[in-house]
Amino acid sequence: MKTRAFLPLLGLGFALAAHAVAPGDTAPGFTVVELGGKTLTLDSLKGRWVVLEWTNPECPFVQKHYGSGNMQATQKFAADNRIVWVQLNSTSPRHKDHHSPARMRDWNVAMKAVPASAALDESGSAGQAYGAKTTPHLYLIDPAGKVVYNGAIDDRRSADPADIPGARNHIRMAMAEVLAGKPVSVAATTPYGCSIKY
Repeated sequence: MKTRAFLPLLGLGFALAAHAVAPGDTAPGFTVVELGGKTLTLDSLKGRWVVLEWTNPECPFVQKHYGSGNMQATQKFAADNRIVWVQLNSTSPRHKDHHSPARMRDWNVAMKAVPASAALDESGSAGQAYGAKTTPHLYLIDPAGKVVYNGAIDDRRSADPADIPGARNHIRMAMAEVLAGKPVSVAATTPYGCSIKY
């Protein structure tokens, strides 16, 4: 019997969400520090398609998508199509799930993750600017700086990797549609996962 782990206490975080960014909105600018120590701003990526992925290695929903290789395959699809994938971890340094840059880098290496950039958002300012609620939570931003997708990675709200093959991967579909010159057919979904530990 398949075990579903909705884990409501872990996630579906409805905490804080200062302002939820909706499709059509201008993507809020941010400045974060990459794991290697360089500063990354959204302005520096203007003119390119950008995916923002909020993550937390301790979250079972994140582990579902990284342990199965699903997130890495989606990141590779982005990279193969010159879409910049930015992985962000907004976990507060005061929380037990916090990862140092070195620990986060080691985890990405172990997971064979391939984001174009990975950064900590320890102040939570980037996450709160977007209204990011969960890990994972994904956004797709167009070259003009408008949000065209906000929501979950897929339509299977569980922590069970067995659900992945039958799922609709929303962010991959959104990328494929814009690359084909089409509007995003499902531009907003409700993210699922663990609440971000701001």
